[in-house]
Amino acid sequence: MLIVRSLLFNVAFYVNLVLWLIMLIPAFLVPRRVFMRLVQTWAHTSLWLLRVIAGTRVVITGREKIPPGGALVAAKHQSFLETFALVTILDDPTYILKRELMWIPFFGWYLAKARCVPIDRKAGSLALVQMTARAKDEAQHGRQIIIFPEGTRRPPGAPPAYKYGVAHLYQNLGFPCIPVAMNSGLYWPRRRFIRRPGTVRIEVLDPIAPGLPREEFFQEVQARIEGASNRLYEEGRRELGLGPSSSSETSLSKA
Repeated sequence: MLIVRSLLFNVAFYVNLVLWLIMLIPAFLVPRRVFMRLVQTWAHTSLWLLRVIAGTRVVITGREKIPPGGALVAAKHQSFLETFALVTILDDPTYILKRELMWIPFFGWYLAKARCVPIDRKAGSLALVQMTARAKDEAQHGRQIIIFPEGTRRPPGAPPAYKYGVAHLYQNLGFPCIPVAMNSGLYWPRRRFIRRPGTVRIEVLDPIAPGLPREEFFQEVQARIEGASNRLYEEGRRELGLGPSSSSETSLSKA
């Protein structure tokens, strides 16, 4: 049943995505804020499909900790799930993402409409300058800048691999940073089509006020995200009947 439900969900998810990509074509003519509300509606439909077909609920706690206006959102990244789940709880989100995603037909066009912030990883220090200027402009217009500090998906329980881009943004934006922890990779493993039934937990943590020294912030944001994510990881393992994790890498972490 796990394989059947996972297969059915994946088909429904991508059919729904394609339909929304087509339906959103006229949205190029509407204001960006209206466009973002439509994107949030798509995200809600995707979460509904995940719950109804795969039996995977997504519970997001700590929404009340999100301050109004501009902010930097530093989130754990374990699966594709959080890339759309996070937009359902933020007022006007945008993403830091690799420039190549902007080149994908339709999908990339919508990223441009949403005024996402691309980064050219081959441009070195110039990329940080350009990214920061764009992100600061968006934050000053009241937007929440979402960044995955590790740069790519990491298996649940894997050692952290944070990059200094998040500290660079924090230091230059002058806005609070909202850490976000989760255990999504247990239920939506990277590079696999399996969707495990259960409860994905995403937790918004206490904001980090602007003004901390760069290195102090870098250590603090890691400690908060990793501490909470490890706790949620253990909760998820218990729900899935896996028991407490050991020092050796589990089969789920290798997924």
